[in-house]
Amino acid sequence: MRYIPVIFGVVLFIYGLIDCIRSESGDVRSLPKPAWIIVILLLPLVGVLLWFFLGRPRYAEAGSQAGPASAPRGPSFSGRASQFRAPDDDPDFLRNLEVSRAHKAEAERLRRLKAELDAREAKLREQHPKDETQH
Repeated sequence: MRYIPVIFGVVLFIYGLIDCIRSESGDVRSLPKPAWIIVILLLPLVGVLLWFFLGRPRYAEAGSQAGPASAPRGPSFSGRASQFRAPDDDPDFLRNLEVSRAHKAEAERLRRLKAELDAREAKLREQHPKDETQH
């Protein structure tokens, strides 16, 4: 029974160290990743607890379905985006896609109207050829 806290501490230490090593450098908070590894190795239980509360990336925010204001967006310290989204989940992409579709539809409508006007003008010129010479 007295070995359970020791086993729990060892498991927590191993899990924290592996979690730190496997996390991406740009996502680690507070300290650089190598510094966190040193802290965990030098202060096993305290370092792991500090890692979980201060250094570990916030994986829960990446998977949440919360609104855009809940999770920070934009580039991280590594220069890459801190959170990836599929295009069909990105509201900015969907908004731009809808605007693009509306612009294309309007351009097509205007092209058809111009073709219609050109056809009417050509028909009027055929019907009244003398009117062109008076201008």
